[in-house]
Amino acid sequence: MSAVGDDANAGTTAVRDAYRFDEAALARWMDTHVEGYRGPLTVEQFKGGQSNPTYKLVTPGRSYVLRRKPPGDTLKGAHAVDREARVLSALGGVGFPVARVFGLCADDSVIGSWFYVMDMVEGRIFWNATFPTVSDAERPAHFDAMNATIAQLHGIDYAAIGLGDYGKPGNYFARQIGRWSRQYLEDQDAGRDPDMDALIAWLPEHIPTGEESSIVHGDFRCDNMIFHPTEPRVLAVLDWELSTLGHPLADFAYHAMMYQMPPDIVAGLGGVDIGGLNIPDEADYVAAYCARTGRTGIAHWDFYIAFNYFRLAAIFHGIKGRVIRGTAASAHARERAKALPRLSALARQSMEKCA
Repeated sequence: MSAVGDDANAGTTAVRDAYRFDEAALARWMDTHVEGYRGPLTVEQFKGGQSNPTYKLVTPGRSYVLRRKPPGDTLKGAHAVDREARVLSALGGVGFPVARVFGLCADDSVIGSWFYVMDMVEGRIFWNATFPTVSDAERPAHFDAMNATIAQLHGIDYAAIGLGDYGKPGNYFARQIGRWSRQYLEDQDAGRDPDMDALIAWLPEHIPTGEESSIVHGDFRCDNMIFHPTEPRVLAVLDWELSTLGHPLADFAYHAMMYQMPPDIVAGLGGVDIGGLNIPDEADYVAAYCARTGRTGIAHWDFYIAFNYFRLAAIFHGIKGRVIRGTAASAHARERAKALPRLSALARQSMEKCA
């Protein structure tokens, strides 16, 4: 993983006080568990990483990335770095673009929480969905690379790569709506939001019929990918915390939601003159995914968008709770928390389009 980019989330800082750990203990663990490791070790913290703190591990010969559970109390089922390590290892084995995992540590005594160490892939991260540092002529190819990558993911036979028990096939929307509703309701520190309450009541009653199951990333955005330093090619997809077995159209709709998303909330194209930037429009982007996955079109598109806005709003609600409790991993978590009312309002607007 590399954090080269064009946003305040890019780059590293000294490890923030709340996320310090025994670096000597980590070096001892790496000496035993990471093939080819040679110290001395220097630790920096990436500015991004809303949920699981992420660190750059620098040695004279190479750099690595460490992802860990945050310190302190966490919600049940959240921050499952062991699942991240598992899916990365399985996907890497069949040539899907991910960073190589060197090892997982489930011993809290080493640095205070579970973690894994992976390769640091050098390349470009685009924090801005307009790909501002790419020429107009090259921009369509970068979008097509994202489209091809998510289509490739959804076409992988998860059982054949040992992920048959990575989630529960079928009934994905009901389970996800239930999960995020529970997390929202249980996080009393973050308070209540009337738009979220409306969505919790409406979504379970309007789930489209039809079941599909694939590996889903859960947060497939341009800023969770590392592109080749000069080519329109994805070298690694990052941040697999929300991955599971689920409905591929939910995963793709979350990704395509970039066309509607205000860019100051997360990487999005809302309000952007995409024609002037030579960016494929939403209809063409959806059509390209359909062509790659053997579909003639996507029915119930507005429901999938409403569901994904709701899910993202629930995630932001969780970030707000962690800010209040003092366990938020990212230096930019407070800005994310402040955006919650706007995001939940967008979710409700999408819901109302379905009525």
